[in-house]
Amino acid sequence: MIEYEDFAEPHLQPLSRLAVIEGWDSFRDPETVRRALTAPGCIVMVAVDDATPVGFIQVQSDGGIHAHISNILVLESYRGQGIGRRLVEIAFDKSGANYIDLVSTEGSDDFYRSFVHEQFPGFRLYPQKTDD
Repeated sequence: MIEYEDFAEPHLQPLSRLAVIEGWDSFRDPETVRRALTAPGCIVMVAVDDATPVGFIQVQSDGGIHAHISNILVLESYRGQGIGRRLVEIAFDKSGANYIDLVSTEGSDDFYRSFVHEQFPGFRLYPQKTDD
């Protein structure tokens, strides 16, 4: 049976491995991941099956109006079981926000469309590189 837990230190290495398996290179350095998942305003819920993390969600929230899903991942063999939906629901509730914004990746739109939503175009911005 899947249980849902607040992020804790024992989840760090397994979540890093899950993300790297999924191709998220930014999760390779555990110390960077720790800082990201424990940052102020950050809500991280972990889906656990028999003490093994099988998914997680990371949400940033202002605590009253707006929240943003930064990351959500469910191990491929666990997808389609409602785990992602439950992670969103729990994190949304904990956020205290009126709405959550997100940037979806290819192939995930139908999942997000299954929620009450409005769809908007979006952008991901990167720091400008300067020639020194």
